Amino acid sequence: MEKLMIRGGKPLNGVVQISGAKNSAVALIPAAILSDSEVILDNLPNISDVEVYSEILEEFGATVVRKQDQMRIDASQLRSVAMPNGKVKLLRASYYLMGALLGRFGEATIGMPGGCNFEPRPIDQHMKGFEALGAEIINDHGSIKIIAKQLVGAKIYLDVASVGATINIMLAATRAKGSTIIENAAKEPEIIDVATLLCAMGAVIKGAGTETIRIEGVQHLHGCRHSIIPDRIQAGTYMIAAAATRGDVTIDNVIPKHLEAITAKLEEMGVEVIEQDESIRVIGKKRYEPIDLKALVYPGFATDLQSPMTTLLTQAEGVSILTDYVYGTRFKHVPELLRMGANIRIEGRSAIIEGKKLNAAKVRATDLRAGAALVIAALIAGDDVTEISGVEYIDRGYDDLEKNLRRLGANVWREHIVDELAETC
Repeated sequence: MEKLMIRGGKPLNGVVQISGAKNSAVALIPAAILSDSEVILDNLPNISDVEVYSEILEEFGATVVRKQDQMRIDASQLRSVAMPNGKVKLLRASYYLMGALLGRFGEATIGMPGGCNFEPRPIDQHMKGFEALGAEIINDHGSIKIIAKQLVGAKIYLDVASVGATINIMLAATRAKGSTIIENAAKEPEIIDVATLLCAMGAVIKGAGTETIRIEGVQHLHGCRHSIIPDRIQAGTYMIAAAATRGDVTIDNVIPKHLEAITAKLEEMGVEVIEQDESIRVIGKKRYEPIDLKALVYPGFATDLQSPMTTLLTQAEGVSILTDYVYGTRFKHVPELLRMGANIRIEGRSAIIEGKKLNAAKVRATDLRAGAALVIAALIAGDDVTEISGVEYIDRGYDDLEKNLRRLGANVWREHIVDELAETC
């Protein structure tokens, strides 16, 4: 067990390179097992979720070779293995194995996914899609068994525009017989990224990124090489950190269009944001205006940036209101920010945030994005040291976080937790 130590009070300055998108990577890796030959993924983020996924694929019989930001996946010898427990419990996105294995073998047995537990996130829309394609769903002592003699294309309307359900159904439908239409599909860039990989493998998919996706099933998919899109959530986090510390940071290797919602809100607060072709420069100011902010599905403000944005809004002069229409109870970071002196109260799915100086404290990350919020809070909490435990959550989604922060001038390091019980008391 480790804790992250941050001595605050220094503005961030310099250039940070953004890695490939976590939310793409955790869907692209299982998508690769639909291929009969080798798939090469480039620009892969160096995060714990990717490492866990590579180990899971090896347990299924795939050959996985990692080299820097590249992964080679040869699933030609893949076998269908029941995984009710084990590593699948370590990450939320393990549910993508359901769609991939169902498409490849016509069956899948996977334990209920783990990962961050900030709010119950049901997978009923995933199951609805699989059943529409002709699969039988059996809930067996906490694991899900999915069986289909023959997947057959169907018209599927999602009650909620779920990213996970959209991708999972797309994975299964690529090798189903006939045509599949997904209505009210999610529109996130990561869905386009997965569809791009599948099409390069020989799938026939149209409409990814719109509310209607059409898929013509094929019998076989072949290998290809694919470069993962930049991580818009990681980029947005550094944008917020630059503004919060009143720094001057250029975020490189980004797609500015994917960041339009966060850019608009930062500018509304008074932050200077300069867009270029593949980079964004964020220049912090001394004074920030309070704002009203709503977290929505893409292309709205990302719910994954809601937690970091909460920290920035504590630096506005006045009262801001942040409402999350995606996950209405995603506020586990708030009690930790209160330990640091924040003035925040929760009303339903909204946080009422009054600007106030933050102070160093011992805090704990309870999920990935809550951890990012606490890191930003520590960076602005004077020149004292903040101790953040629960670092394993942060490692799930931020590539080389300490190295990047140190390059930008932050004073950050890790220490081992000698007595975990003592740390929690």
